Amino acid sequence: MNKEFHTHVLPNGLRVIFAPMERAVTHCALMVQAGTRDEGDGEWGLAHFIEHALFKGTDKRKAFHILNRMESVGGEINAFTSKEDTWITSSQRNKDTERAIELLADIAFCSTFPSMELDKEREVILDEISGLKDQPGELIFEAFESHLFHGHPLSRSILGTSESVQHLTGGQAKKFVQTFYQPHNMVLGVVGDVSWKQVLGWTERWMGASGSGITPKEDLQARPSPPEMAPFHLSEAKGIHQSHFMWGTRAPGAKDSDRLAMTMVANLLGGPAMNCRLNLNIRERHGMVYHIEANHVLYEDAGVFNVYCGTDAKHHTKVDRLVRKELAVMRNKALGVRQLHEAKQQLLGQIALGHDHGGTVLSGLVKAFAVHNHVETLDTLVKAIESMTSSDLLEVSNKWLGEECMSSLTFITP
Repeated sequence: MNKEFHTHVLPNGLRVIFAPMERAVTHCALMVQAGTRDEGDGEWGLAHFIEHALFKGTDKRKAFHILNRMESVGGEINAFTSKEDTWITSSQRNKDTERAIELLADIAFCSTFPSMELDKEREVILDEISGLKDQPGELIFEAFESHLFHGHPLSRSILGTSESVQHLTGGQAKKFVQTFYQPHNMVLGVVGDVSWKQVLGWTERWMGASGSGITPKEDLQARPSPPEMAPFHLSEAKGIHQSHFMWGTRAPGAKDSDRLAMTMVANLLGGPAMNCRLNLNIRERHGMVYHIEANHVLYEDAGVFNVYCGTDAKHHTKVDRLVRKELAVMRNKALGVRQLHEAKQQLLGQIALGHDHGGTVLSGLVKAFAVHNHVETLDTLVKAIESMTSSDLLEVSNKWLGEECMSSLTFITP
């Protein structure tokens, strides 16, 4: 029987993780542990700017040739930036996996950042920033964290501001890449129907000699943890018809022992299932919202719990009261035996569905390997969920979701 996954560290420090899956498509991702929180003063939006600029030219390819390399064989190449990471991804037929790994290496290690291309892409990003302002349901997540982590790099928008992006330069991009785009600060993940021997061979061929060694791992500046913040309750007037609400607080981070229990609490309250408590009690019973959700966002050393919904302004007060009531129930009433069993089965089923898609498996493996330098097997995760008790969930809810800890942000009509 094949192992669930394989790991290896190349001599230059690049970590490699591979999971065999019998699929017609292979998914690859090169993740750089550098994101918004690694930007310096005057660099807001730089990590995201670089993500765009990586596709604009390398030592041996122009922008068209980068895009055409995978698209010409029906593959898809993409990239995205988070507050802690930058990802370059490719999905393609199994036979084209080496082609993808070579291209990821070229983009990550040999990009040239031509000034003319950067100026064009700057306009694209400015349009992206403007577009976000027209989406209050997306903007409120960003605005909430800007208050929750005020004064800390995690408070910054991934996109940056219109003003900061206007002043970003190719020199800043090259310096940031020189510092953070080092093999020891990266993880390459591959999921698909190829062999581990092939993956190692391709990776050693195309990435084994990469890395200038200019910034050793031990010399990378440590990320400062966000300080504690007092709760806030704010309203911001927007030119919108519907009011948007968010309640939330700091929560366990990726390295906190409470993280799995907090994820289950968020799933119970407002996960993707239609039978979650908030959906049943606020949408189905009262008809006051179209969509309501609860989330547990994980950063390395901090987390965020939030509840979001949009509704007519006339329902604001009652929806606020109903959400707080559900949070109070989580803090004060333990789940019964049947409720706990169903909550576990629901989360386990959602995890199983996620593992049916190679891209989801890939992102989970790569992130876990990057943060923890090891990956728990699926069996280990299942056992951890199955061993959870009602007392565990009650304890976590009381520890993190107290009324005195909760903050709120409302986007209202002028």
